[in-house]
Amino acid sequence: MEKRTQTKPTGPKPTHANVSCGDYEKQAFDIWLVPNATEPTPMVIFIHGGGFRSGDKSMAPPGVIDQYLKAGIAYVALNYRLSDVGPYPMMMHDAARSLQTIRHRATEWNLDPKKVACYGGSAGAGISLWLGFHEDLADPDRKDLIARQSTRITAAGTLNGQSTYDIRTFREWFGVPDLQHGPALPAFYAVESDADWTSERVKKLMTEASSITHLTKKDDVPVYMIYGRPNTVVTAKTGSSEWVHHVKLGLKLQEAMQQVDLECIVTGKDVKPKNDPYGSLEAFLTAKLKG
Repeated sequence: MEKRTQTKPTGPKPTHANVSCGDYEKQAFDIWLVPNATEPTPMVIFIHGGGFRSGDKSMAPPGVIDQYLKAGIAYVALNYRLSDVGPYPMMMHDAARSLQTIRHRATEWNLDPKKVACYGGSAGAGISLWLGFHEDLADPDRKDLIARQSTRITAAGTLNGQSTYDIRTFREWFGVPDLQHGPALPAFYAVESDADWTSERVKKLMTEASSITHLTKKDDVPVYMIYGRPNTVVTAKTGSSEWVHHVKLGLKLQEAMQQVDLECIVTGKDVKPKNDPYGSLEAFLTAKLKG
């Protein structure tokens, strides 16, 4: 029998590939501009997942890129340095730097710098939420013109995303006091021993890294969250790959956002929103960028 090989679907080539925004190889992005656009266009930024330990901007789905371009929305896929190089907040700051670089070149690329949405899976989802809720990192007094640009966004979308990276919060939400951290968190916080988890340094980082910590009503963004796993009960024996992508992480954020009158739609395998006028993440982000 003839063996058939599967080929990875290919999409449009980036208008500009591997655009550097820092001194390191991973500080780079690809951008697809809307062909023949007569007015500045909104843009969607894809941030890849991989537990902050792996992944690449090449994970951007080709069909989704096409979908946004046809809707008149530019598309960006970015890289960021991983935890083998250093801990939080390096990853979030790299993503912010890409955003600032794009805004700095908005006129050159015919982009609307005020209409930017971010989305991603897992770690990329966490970074997207962090940018959506965190205070603006712009520094108007810097000589570096890129650093003066805003890091605020219009909307965020997540796929199996985390609203917290705090093991104390995971334990509280799941009601499992002895829940063990997954393999991604030690490097994310540069933890070298069990004693580090109770140090003031790590406790401060866990609070700061969690997007829900930064949630306020003022200028925070609407969110659309998708989960592929069922809403199962988590125990001390549950694998970290299950609870770290659990729909409860979205439901807890939704609860917090509703308390400050912010839109948050959560949908999953057995969790359906009462009202979802969008029907998909792509439709949600398109509506927020073009509405």
